[in-house]
Amino acid sequence: MKILVSNLGSTTFKYKLFDMPAATVLARGGMDRIGDDGGDSVHKYQLGETAEVELVCDLPDHAAAIDEALRCLTTAEGPLTTVVDLEAVGFKTVHARSITGVVELDDDVIGRMEDFFRLAPAHNPAYVAAIRQFAHAAPSAPRVGCFEPAFHGQAPLRRQLYAIPQKWEQEYGIRRYGFHGASHRYAAEKVIDLEGTSTLRHINCHLGGSSSLCAVKDGVSQGASHGLSPQGGVPQNNRIGDLDPYALQIVCDREGISLDEALEVCASEGGLLGLSGVSNDMRDLQDRAAAGDERCALAIEVYTSAIRDYLGAYVVELGGLDVISFTGGIGEYSDIVRAQVLRGLEFLGIQLDPEKNTNVQGEGTLHSSGSPVRLHVLRTDEELIVARQTYELLTAS
Repeated sequence: MKILVSNLGSTTFKYKLFDMPAATVLARGGMDRIGDDGGDSVHKYQLGETAEVELVCDLPDHAAAIDEALRCLTTAEGPLTTVVDLEAVGFKTVHARSITGVVELDDDVIGRMEDFFRLAPAHNPAYVAAIRQFAHAAPSAPRVGCFEPAFHGQAPLRRQLYAIPQKWEQEYGIRRYGFHGASHRYAAEKVIDLEGTSTLRHINCHLGGSSSLCAVKDGVSQGASHGLSPQGGVPQNNRIGDLDPYALQIVCDREGISLDEALEVCASEGGLLGLSGVSNDMRDLQDRAAAGDERCALAIEVYTSAIRDYLGAYVVELGGLDVISFTGGIGEYSDIVRAQVLRGLEFLGIQLDPEKNTNVQGEGTLHSSGSPVRLHVLRTDEELIVARQTYELLTAS
């Protein structure tokens, strides 16, 4: 079954075409600066084992990006003769009212995604637009949403609820959902494979533009740091993370702005950007901190301290620790962040090898010989998880 997996951001579109169930990657590609009035977009794609091709193209919206991807996939040398050969499209969907599983994307589900536009403004609008465009461009291919909270659905109920009136939870769906489900699921499965056992107390740190931690026991999520929306939890590139809700009232009163305007600031001007005042890119912050910028150094410390807060809570939840893994762009490549997160934790059985930490880029181990707790760096494959879930849904008897 040929399944195209779509991974979208507000100005980006990444895709992989799988032949399932073998999980053979037939093609992959990515585009950025979609809808950017300041210049042309770049489409990088690779068909099978051939060399990567880079094209400059005009992509005013995600519909144009999808059409561009399908055009390349159906060229003479492409893996599809026509779009009719495409048998399914899987989406790493983020959030929809009262839906946390793997479902076909009908009008009801799309409507529920629209209900939560405000909770996932960087993702839901882009995904809804893409789902509709695929329905137009490849109508014979079922569209399947693999919602990110699904992996956390078996977490203890006490880890899913806020201390709010029952009506808010039961009628409005206000609870801790958790996100990055595909990444955390991949890490859980990969660590079981690497360790050779499923009996593990494991914490995965997905650290990137969007960051979250997940406690995993025997391959099952016990809770994740994101809350009702991807805006909560640890600080992120330009999202605030956890914040006392009364702070918003103070800002609205003093600035003379609406709640909607305050929320927009929280989602776009907070996090590492707000803390540093100069950038939301960890690479920039590390360079500036090394050059003596105290505010950038502080931003990194606030970020890693929040990660350590959740790390400590999850060690207690799991009753100990066997494995910590790092995924995501920052988790895979920032030795500075990893070192700050793990500093002084020898009492937990964590023995970091500084040389390994400096040299690991993308995948590898960080623990010293004999360390009771193993430390892994993983290059996550969220698209593979979505392809598997899509295939399982469509082939279930």
